[in-house]
Amino acid sequence: MTDESTSESPQATALTKAQLVDLLFDHVGLSKREAKEMVDAFFDMVAQRLIAGADVKLSGFGNFQIRTKAPRPGRNPRTGELVPIDERRVVTFHASSKLKEQIQSTAAVQSSASERI
Repeated sequence: MTDESTSESPQATALTKAQLVDLLFDHVGLSKREAKEMVDAFFDMVAQRLIAGADVKLSGFGNFQIRTKAPRPGRNPRTGELVPIDERRVVTFHASSKLKEQIQSTAAVQSSASERI
């Protein structure tokens, strides 16, 4: 996909759901309404699976997993007071080796290009 959103610098703004809708509209030919429904359905499905405690694996992209963090002592940075932090569930993401390789090869190309300037 040769799109300006893929050729932006690492400091570029985040990819938004609205931009995903526009990409589906432009490149796949879905109507804006259909594209929005598809993007919303995808993220709803991912969220529901994670809420249920299931892993989400996207081949060639990575894995989202739910991890339970144990309770631990914390500290209020303003007052220094000890504050207990309760057990909580967090989402972690682990990029696939394919994605990592693509990121590294892109970083190497950008690095060598900036050295030539």
